[in-house]
Amino acid sequence: MGTIKAIVGFLVIVGAVYSAFQIVPPEMTNYSFTDDLRTIAMMGGANPHESDQQLVEEVMKKAQEHDIPLTADHVTIQRIGTPGSPAVYVAADYSVPVNLPGYSFILHFTPSSGNKI
Repeated sequence: MGTIKAIVGFLVIVGAVYSAFQIVPPEMTNYSFTDDLRTIAMMGGANPHESDQQLVEEVMKKAQEHDIPLTADHVTIQRIGTPGSPAVYVAADYSVPVNLPGYSFILHFTPSSGNKI
């Protein structure tokens, strides 16, 4: 009886570790991508002559660097603030499928550059 409990416990631990190896990388990628969006928004606010299309292209370039399945349609650029202190809000919306043995699900991410005013 004790041997069966040990084997089941070992299998549960192995399953948890395997699941973590499938879930943690997309979470860490999203964290890094969110940081990149903040940088893009800060630089876009500092340069008011940069168009929204240029900002979308920068976001798409960062998404490709992180292997994020993102299309330009899922990127939001909003200019906020006053003419004296311009600011840019950048957001994205994407999903990543996770396949575990016997169970699949989708992680949905909505990273942004911060709160809108």
